[in-house]
Amino acid sequence: MEIKKTAIQDVFEIYPKIFEDARGYFLESYREDLFKKHGMNTHWVQDNQSYSQAGIVRGLHFQTGMHAQAKLVRVISGKVLDVCVDLRKGSATFGEYHSVILDEALQNMLYVPTGFAHGFAVIEDAVFTYKCSSVYHKESEGGIIWNDKQLSIDWGVDNPLLSEKDQSWPDLKKFEELSRGGL
Repeated sequence: MEIKKTAIQDVFEIYPKIFEDARGYFLESYREDLFKKHGMNTHWVQDNQSYSQAGIVRGLHFQTGMHAQAKLVRVISGKVLDVCVDLRKGSATFGEYHSVILDEALQNMLYVPTGFAHGFAVIEDAVFTYKCSSVYHKESEGGIIWNDKQLSIDWGVDNPLLSEKDQSWPDLKKFEELSRGGL
């Protein structure tokens, strides 16, 4: 697999080698030795999967403290715009985001380290899967409003469908005040 650095330190795009023939395809979706070689020394403890229809935006979510989560995300089917926002206190790229199209044809992935908010916009109906480094802990959950003006993320979705919770998160400025500078 090819592991590419991004403009934000510790965020990686991963492109597996896909072996195709008349029967279908095969790929490695995770290889600990290659991830460790690139500094992704993450112990995975939970796998999640969701299905979303086109036009849905989920996020931007994070967990705090000892329940903070690194994530390895990809789509099994469909296509999404995947986004992560650096919320690490003192980071040179605090408040910056990285986005990538995750596409079933490429089977590409994004590695999102702890200290980031994460979300995605569904371009084509999608089965989305992700590994997490910590189990979900409701009391440690947080978020940033998806359409924060300071971030100016182009989600590529007109009139998205969002959960009530995802419509009520604070903006980046308010998060920064409440968290005293970040995660």
